[in-house]
Amino acid sequence: MRAIVVKNWVKGPNDLEVKEIPVPTPQANELLVRVDSVGANFFDILLIQGKYQIKPPFPFTPGAEFSGTVVRPSGPFKTGDRVFGSNPTGAYAEYIAVPHEQCFAIPSTLSFEQAAGLYITYPTSFAGLVLRARVQRGEWVLVHAAAGGVGLAAVQIAVARGCRVIAAVGSQEKFNVCMNQGAMHCVNYRDEDWTRRVLEITEGKGADVVYDPVGLVEKSLKCTAWNGRVVVVGFAAGTIEKVATNRVLLKNVAVMGVHWGAYARNEPERVPEVWKELFDMAERGLVVPVVYEPVFYGLDKTKDALKAISSRQTYGKVVVKPAESPSKL
Repeated sequence: MRAIVVKNWVKGPNDLEVKEIPVPTPQANELLVRVDSVGANFFDILLIQGKYQIKPPFPFTPGAEFSGTVVRPSGPFKTGDRVFGSNPTGAYAEYIAVPHEQCFAIPSTLSFEQAAGLYITYPTSFAGLVLRARVQRGEWVLVHAAAGGVGLAAVQIAVARGCRVIAAVGSQEKFNVCMNQGAMHCVNYRDEDWTRRVLEITEGKGADVVYDPVGLVEKSLKCTAWNGRVVVVGFAAGTIEKVATNRVLLKNVAVMGVHWGAYARNEPERVPEVWKELFDMAERGLVVPVVYEPVFYGLDKTKDALKAISSRQTYGKVVVKPAESPSKL
């Protein structure tokens, strides 16, 4: 089969190579899945550079999110089932062997491309907004990087729960993407006065909940409401902030983190609860993963997909398809 193979740490996506390697042999508890779509992530770039917290032994195939068709069954799945899942490595390939516990059936309402972006972003956003911030109907929710993968997931989930969403993005071009997913207002967080604009939109109250995958907690506290909740999701801006805790105190603000990957270890009972809610929302059309256009066909286009992500010009989920061209069916 064809796969991206990393033999040494590389400088960036341009150094990725496609190689012919054997189809993996699944263990007793593993599915063998023919990969249809791969969800590309920013951390894929860090992984191939040796800058990510996970450092696989060489050689390895990067890629953590995928969707496809079962060709060798295990557990509750049978041959031909449409599944999506995640594994620390192995997705940028024509086939992947993965424990069946790490896969789910694709909801009937979603395509392979949409399902490839479901596994990490949606439960992260659901846990952040619902389990941690406990959003309530009618509240103002400020979502940073709202046109990105976790951002658009957060917008859709907040809207589905009756919240009023303010989408904060880094360019005017992404306003329509967010508005199309139900955001009521958009602000550009590169503008110096964006916090004042949030206060204007909320008639001086500020945002009840701030969802932050970027690293804008310090500035967001200027436009956070009394009893507001700030959810730290990540640090896409590249630096870990130091926060002025006097604002936290004066506004009665709660600053909290969300680490979805750690729920399986610390609160395993929450994991099926979250997926049940998400699958119900998907079947009702309330959450629909947004796929970036164009989709990248062929594993050799993985480098272009990752470069598009690093340029910060993408929206939603960037998808790579191992097939060289769209199906004629």
